[in-house]
Amino acid sequence: MDLSGIISISGKPGLFKVVAQSKNNIIVESLIDNKRIPAYSTDRISALEDISIYTYEEDVPLKEVYISLAKKENLGVAPSHKESMNTLTAYLEEILPDYDQDRVYPSDIKKLFQWYNILHKAGLIKLEEEKKEEKKEETKKVAPKKKAETEKTEEKKPAAKKPAAKKPAAKKADDKKETEKKKAAPKAKPAVKKEAAKKATPKKATKEDKEKK
Repeated sequence: MDLSGIISISGKPGLFKVVAQSKNNIIVESLIDNKRIPAYSTDRISALEDISIYTYEEDVPLKEVYISLAKKENLGVAPSHKESMNTLTAYLEEILPDYDQDRVYPSDIKKLFQWYNILHKAGLIKLEEEKKEEKKEETKKVAPKKKAETEKTEEKKPAAKKPAAKKPAAKKADDKKETEKKKAAPKAKPAVKKEAAKKATPKKATKEDKEKK
């Protein structure tokens, strides 16, 4: 249950939520009719998260009292502040048995129940356990989407690997053909030289014969 930013202004009915702040004042929004008004430093402002209830031992924060009330009512509506004081005090004793009956005035008890119902109507009465469950449900909804994305990527990966394996085989075959051609080419050169040598030998013989003659 988050009571941060929820305030009470003396002389003005209901509760307000702080929505903006400036140098000279703050802008608050009523939780009853959603109207926005300015609140000044001269106003008596009380933040609900700072309010505590007197007990015979230690003061109990208002937030903890409201959590106990919410659990008792199963997040339902509390008794109306217009009920008799006997009904309200008896109810308060059930959720906070050791509250100081001398320092907690009847007007404080009425405000306690009135504020709770205003917060309930505004949808601000929530337990931390419920928030955790909502987060778990959100994570469950997101999880299947991630699984579907991974499955799609896994299906695409093997398709890309198959054509890549065929390419090196074709290159090796071409390389073998080129090397065979290169090896075959130099064998023809010595054959030409031998023929040239054979043709040159009869020319020398004819010159010598002419000189003798």
